[in-house]
Formats: sequence, structure tokens, C-alpha cells
Amino acid sequence: MNMIKLTNSFLRDITKSFLPDKNIRNRGGTTTNILVTGGAGYIGTHTCIALIESGHTVVVADNLSNSKRESIEKIKRITNKEFPFYEIDISNKQAVETIFENHRIDGVIHFAGLKAVGESVEKPSMYYENNLVSTLVLANSCLKFGINRFVFSSSATVYGENEVPFVETMDLLPTTNPYGETKAMCERILTDIAKANPSFSVSLLRYFNPIGAHESGLIGEVPNGIPNNLMPFITQVAKGMREYLSIFGNDYPTIDGTGVRDYIHVMDLAEGHVAAINFVSEGVHIYNLGTGQGTSVLQLVKAFEEANGVTIRYEIEDRRPGDIASCYANVFKARRELCWIAKRDVVTMCKDAWRFEKNYQHQVV
Repeated sequence: MNMIKLTNSFLRDITKSFLPDKNIRNRGGTTTNILVTGGAGYIGTHTCIALIESGHTVVVADNLSNSKRESIEKIKRITNKEFPFYEIDISNKQAVETIFENHRIDGVIHFAGLKAVGESVEKPSMYYENNLVSTLVLANSCLKFGINRFVFSSSATVYGENEVPFVETMDLLPTTNPYGETKAMCERILTDIAKANPSFSVSLLRYFNPIGAHESGLIGEVPNGIPNNLMPFITQVAKGMREYLSIFGNDYPTIDGTGVRDYIHVMDLAEGHVAAINFVSEGVHIYNLGTGQGTSVLQLVKAFEEANGVTIRYEIEDRRPGDIASCYANVFKARRELCWIAKRDVVTMCKDAWRFEKNYQHQVV
């Protein structure tokens, strides 16, 4: 199966032999307590596991608008660790400050926010209000309580239609959807706050397309209603929950006409967040978290079929508003500064996603 390669994709093989697990462990050797907002969600749950397994403790906050409380219990089951959970909205200043009053927090990883590209085009005001206000409330609370480590969940959408591969030094272009605009605006807000507060350390993680699931099969991506992301749609078709996969557009200037994305295993992404929170350095630091390899929609469908021995029926539909043709990363900087690189391949992503889907019992609505 041929994938679209970056010139630097050879890093995956070259660095594999000399990037041991210790590179994603707490470099200071002391336990730190990390507030994870949106920690019951897809990426948040996997990051909580990676944090705990690397020696950190966590406090989790989530309003459960796009996640389920059972995810918290599954994190505890996988890690065999207890931790506090707050069902709050991060836009609520009083609720956020209550967490800081009740716990010694050493750093924050901020996932909480609305994240569906298509929905953001339909409901832009909801996205601007939720994503901007929550980030402002959380950052201001950190300043008030003297918390100087802040990792922000950004996105490759901030690059707009820049030329691939995307590099952290690129100027941000106007994005093609309000979701991406909220991420770019949050980056600017946090950058300005850090400039005004020199001790504030901010990592802006522009990550690409997370798929896969924890190897236990206990946690994975569980969207509400019809999936907005590709992999849960594929797995639900494979499971017989949906008749076919909708592929939005086959006339892009790509290898087979379908959109090309940099798919990264969610556990690799989680470990990237651990590396970022461990990297304590004043100022603002921007990192791409991806594999450096582009895969088209049809290539991913084929990979899933071959990895799991199933057939995925699909139909071609019109392009979705806000989608771009190709999106994949230059990954040198994260490797150089964070000692982090994605290690799991597309086959592993597909197998882990299918294992979770087969185990998961969807609620009948």
C-alpha cells in the first residue's frame, strides 16, 4: 500500500532505535499534578492514561457534552489509579477556580472545546463563544493561581491552505472554517498572554488526524450521533451500524482524488502531550504532532480492510464545506526539542480502532 511520503518521513525508521520510552517520562523525576480539561473525551482519556503511566497525577474536568462519564471509570480501570473528576464547563470561571483552590495544580492541558469542522460552519457563533471564552477563563485562572505550564490543544487547521508539508514557522492563513479560526485566535491569545507574563510557558500543539484506540480496547472514539470523523464512520460501517461510508469528494488534486490527511495514532498523540508538559521552558513553543506521512481517504479504507479482513462499502458525495485537499506535517521540531516521534503505523491504528469498536456497546436511542 503506497502512502504519500514527506521527504523527512524517513525519521520514523531512523529514530525508532534511539528514542526509548524514557523520552516521554517525567524528566524532572518528581510527581506533578496536571489538570486535563476535556479529559473524558477521545484524546483527553488517552492522554490521561499516558500522563499517569509516565508518573504524573491528574485532575480531570469535562462537561460531558461530547463524552461520557464511563470513560473516567475506564481510565481508572486501565491505570489502576484514582483521581478527581469535575463535571464542569470550563467557561465557568467560578467552577474553574474551585479546582485550583481544591488542588495543587502544576500544569494544565487544555482539550475542552467544540471541534467539528462542519458544525462550526453551520454554527459559527457557538464555536467562537465556547472555544474563546473557555481558553480565556482557564488562562486567566492559571495566572491568578501561579500555574505556569499550559499546553493547548490546537490543530493543523490553523495553516489554512498553506503548501504542504506544514511547518511551524509558516504564517497562519485565514482558515476555511470557524473551528480553525477559533484555534488560531486561541493561539494568538495565549501568545499575547505569555508575552505579557514572561514566566508563563505555553506549548501550542498543532496536531493532525488522530485515529485508533488504546490497545486494551476499553477506550476509543465514541462520537455522538453521526460521526464527523472518518475512522469511527468506517468502524460503524464495518460493524453493520451504517449501510455505507460517505466519502466527501473524489476530485481533489491528490493521488486518487480523495482528501489526504496525516493520520496519527491517538496514543502517539497522547505521548506527545506528555512530552510537551514535561518540557518546561518560558515563552511560547509550537509543535506539529503528526507522522509526516499523508494518507488518502481511499488508502485508509483499503488499509482498514486489509488489516481487519472486512469490506467497507462507500459512496462518493459532494465535498464538505471547509475541507482542504491535503494536510500533513513536517515533524522535525517535535523530534528535536521534545524527543518525541510517532511510532505506531496505519495498520496498528486500524486494528486498534476495530478492536475498540467490536468491544463497545452503543446505546440505542
